[in-house]
Amino acid sequence: MNHKIIIIGAGASGLMLASLLPKNSAILIESYSKIAAKIRISGGGKCNITNSDMHEKHFLGAQDFIRTVLESYDEKSLLQWLKKHHLNPILRKERQYFCRDSSQELIDIFTKETQKQQIYVNETVLSAEKRGAYFTVKTTKRRYTSKYLVIASGGLSFPKIGASSIGYDIAKSFGHSIIPTAPALVGFTVQKEQFFFKALSGTSCSVIVKMNEIACTGELLFTHKGISGPAVLDASLFWAKGQIEIDFLPSFSWETIRGSKKYISALLPLPKRITKAFLVQLGLKDKSFLKCCSEEIMKLKQLHAYRFAPAGTFGYSKAEVTKGGISTKEVDSYTMMSEKEERLYFIGEVLDVTGKLGGYNFQWAFSTAYQCFKHVKNIGERKK
Repeated sequence: MNHKIIIIGAGASGLMLASLLPKNSAILIESYSKIAAKIRISGGGKCNITNSDMHEKHFLGAQDFIRTVLESYDEKSLLQWLKKHHLNPILRKERQYFCRDSSQELIDIFTKETQKQQIYVNETVLSAEKRGAYFTVKTTKRRYTSKYLVIASGGLSFPKIGASSIGYDIAKSFGHSIIPTAPALVGFTVQKEQFFFKALSGTSCSVIVKMNEIACTGELLFTHKGISGPAVLDASLFWAKGQIEIDFLPSFSWETIRGSKKYISALLPLPKRITKAFLVQLGLKDKSFLKCCSEEIMKLKQLHAYRFAPAGTFGYSKAEVTKGGISTKEVDSYTMMSEKEERLYFIGEVLDVTGKLGGYNFQWAFSTAYQCFKHVKNIGERKK
């Protein structure tokens, strides 16, 4: 079957590209049973579409490459496109744009806009090759050929909704370098010394997680596996191995409680359950702060810089995204085309670019799709 453009993956980037392209110019091949599976479950079903503070500093990856893509199609451009399609996201948490009611609002737009293309679901891509001027994509059901091939297959996160390594495999077959991948925006498991965290499951507090020069601020959630929450998820983006440092008392000054007769658990701005657990670990009794000696106060101050090495992460099944991927050194940031194979494109999460929590990764998907669209939009007018 011969087509103009083959898009592998019907997630955020693939759907955006298919929506922008002219009628009957592309087909989408999706291994899962439905399109937009990741959009559906993101943000607790609300879908954090983008962020008002869109800047390359919020991403892990080549900063110049990221800046070029974001400047071409930023959050304002995306919001205008959404408004045109009668979706006006709500601004929450000061900077984050969410669907008003549910992610279904965005899915409905993509469902309508991609009706002009052919979509094949429940069809797994096995390989892709190029012979002469044409790409041949082999799936579990048939073979397709086209002059243009776009890899929008995403990363390895959430394998239960079809995530696989096919994008990386195809890239490697065309000589591309793959930066080692790892789960990102994911919780940390803990070593034996921190097993007491598990007993705190369900409690949370505001923290600052530090790794060298990186600092991630937000909520930390204790779970039965270890720790999670926004601050931890962002930290996982920058962590590979080794120690992290957590300030469990950000913005807290010990001067404010000097001379207080109240018990420690009543004074520290933490849930009592958390404070008491740390007191046990520090070998301290919950007593009047006034009766604490200097040595005991020094131990308490460890809560400003509690250091430990995570055992690992919760893995790809719990990770919101995959960091690493196809090296951006081998992709044109103005077109998203491979610099190793003409008319081969890479968009979205499959690239070695990953954003923090807050709508950054969806914006990346949409921005890269737009860059690709600009280069292939006149495909119907080009010589076949």
